[in-house]
Amino acid sequence: MSQFSKKQTEARAKVDRARTYSLTDAIEIVKDASYSKFDETMDLAVRLGVDPRHADQMVRGAVVLPNGLGKEVRVLVFAKGEKEKAARDAGADFVGAEDLVAKIQEGWFDFDMAIATPDMMGVVGKIGKLLGPRGLMPNPKVGTVTFDVEQAVKECKAGKIEYRVEKAGIIHAPVGKLSFESDKLRENIIALIEALMKAKPSAAKGTYLKKISLSSTMGPGVPLDVADVAAQLT
Repeated sequence: MSQFSKKQTEARAKVDRARTYSLTDAIEIVKDASYSKFDETMDLAVRLGVDPRHADQMVRGAVVLPNGLGKEVRVLVFAKGEKEKAARDAGADFVGAEDLVAKIQEGWFDFDMAIATPDMMGVVGKIGKLLGPRGLMPNPKVGTVTFDVEQAVKECKAGKIEYRVEKAGIIHAPVGKLSFESDKLRENIIALIEALMKAKPSAAKGTYLKKISLSSTMGPGVPLDVADVAAQLT
């Protein structure tokens, strides 16, 4: 008995696992293979030629996707005084200090990204074990610990995503919604891969971009032709 439903089987049949596809073709196949009733997210998986067990081969950062993610991003800012006002004026959904820490300690997590001014990290550190596993801990390496809260909030609202290589050397990241025009998805994908290239550790040896695949929330993975993708980078 098949472990896949009829719709899943039909979707998987649209992908030839023995070949790789151009970025343009892969986007269209992912769109065509979608069978869900909701607007799925398109995800990119990139296997890098790094060993993240070594600190000098860790790949982590953030990039603002030129066409956003197609969803509202709820931004929380830990700040006081003038920076609190700046965060509110920039469009932050939640701004505060010890009051927000207390809410989070009680189990409240109705936000997507968190930003903090450097002077607030002593307070935020108290809930690091709660925020960290959820990928919500502010970090200076990705620009979410900063005094320029106005710029940070605007970037998050515009579609800023964070990426971090996993133990197996793979990075997973959303690149938009299936309802996006194909050109907009392509622009987002290229922006992310260019960011990964810029983040290449000097200690990384050999082939850096090893494998790339594209998929939707419910759909099958479509393997990309790495050379085709690399040729489109600026």
